Amino acid sequence: MAGEFIEPTSEKKVHIGSRDISEILQERFERLSAADQSFFQSGSVFLALNGGLCGLVSNSLFRRVLNVTQARIVSALPMAVLPFISTVVAYECFINRPLMEGDLNCATCAWIRGGLIGGVIGCVYPAVLALPLNAALASRYLTTPMPGQENMLRYWMMVCKPVYKKMRFAAILQIAFGGYLASKNHEIYIKMLQLPQPEDPEEIKDKI
Repeated sequence: MAGEFIEPTSEKKVHIGSRDISEILQERFERLSAADQSFFQSGSVFLALNGGLCGLVSNSLFRRVLNVTQARIVSALPMAVLPFISTVVAYECFINRPLMEGDLNCATCAWIRGGLIGGVIGCVYPAVLALPLNAALASRYLTTPMPGQENMLRYWMMVCKPVYKKMRFAAILQIAFGGYLASKNHEIYIKMLQLPQPEDPEEIKDKI
């Protein structure tokens, strides 16, 4: 079905640009059920909400390790907002947009992209982002002794180890959830390709 408009036969000698493919897919998307349209459009938001939650969890873990009790809202706000926005943007750029342009025909590739976005952008990124934020707060409010230059690397590895160990389970869940959402979006994309081509009004007149 995809070959009907993505890869036109040489006999017809019809060139279809990416803009035309996007218009055809958009038209077919609008013919899908409301449930499929809603799932396709809101999948990135669900994954991003989990990313924001991972940011809050990692922020809380680092605050405990570094004994930071000040600036709760100031530290929590960016840890929730930045992972949320980054996950939505990454999902739209690497999953939804390629699907709506007919550039992501491989189901396995979609699953891998979704898993990477969920694991890296939705979990690893906020966990890494929480470290410098809370290190700056710990240094500002002197909540924990700061190491010297010679012990700097060893100290921060010791701080990060328990936090990242606890975040492993969240990373696995995000990978699985991201892969699931991407695979479902790809299934909806296949449904779009399998929809029957609407009849040309001129052809209908000829039949009458």
